[in-house]
Amino acid sequence: MAGHSKWANIKRQKARVDAVKGKTFTQLSRAIIVAARNGVPDPSGNFQLRTAIEKAKAAGIPNENIERAIAKGAGTYADDSAQLEEIRYEGYGSGGVAILIEALTDNRNRTAADLRAAFSKNGGNLGETGCVSWMFAQKGVVILSDAVDEEKLLEASLEGGADSYEIAEDDTAEVYVGVGNLENLSQHLKNEGFVVDEVELRWIPSNSVEVSDAEQARSLLKLIDTLESLDDVQNVTANFEMADQLMELSVT
Repeated sequence: MAGHSKWANIKRQKARVDAVKGKTFTQLSRAIIVAARNGVPDPSGNFQLRTAIEKAKAAGIPNENIERAIAKGAGTYADDSAQLEEIRYEGYGSGGVAILIEALTDNRNRTAADLRAAFSKNGGNLGETGCVSWMFAQKGVVILSDAVDEEKLLEASLEGGADSYEIAEDDTAEVYVGVGNLENLSQHLKNEGFVVDEVELRWIPSNSVEVSDAEQARSLLKLIDTLESLDDVQNVTANFEMADQLMELSVT
């Protein structure tokens, strides 16, 4: 089963050398709000909400903040008037690298202005809708720890309907599946004895740009960091590949 090493590897490498990682309370809370709004406000019957709550708890968000976010999504929080909407933005980084940004915002003009400034200051430009999204396909991803038995992982992945998987050097694994089958695959892998660390939806690029120039690498990583630091931004995905050594040099 072929893997999707491109952006997954970039994110892993980046996390090892970049101290500014992890979602802010605002970003995680907004994910809960949208999940509760899009489905029932009960995590037992809403997989998206259950996943968002698990991520929030892992980040140390207090239970009262989580409950408030659920109430906002359900429309039962009296002091909330902000209406969040999900928007996907697209653009180019240095060297024509394709970048997708998923945002949750209560003011799309503010978000667009912030994104445009981030791109222009870091060698890229915000594009029109559809300019790069055709290069990406959304997949469900189940992230496992201690996936050392590849034969067992292959068998369980096939039985669970997975499309592919990849095992990293630290024996973590990412298993890819169609969006509609994500919950079933996650439960199947748990039943087979695997430790599921996280489940998520991710945009997977169909092609990649190899980055070998240090200045281009530095520019791209700074752009990604700037975009991820914006409160309205939930996820950033790009289609470049980069060697570990260049990654480490570029973020110092």
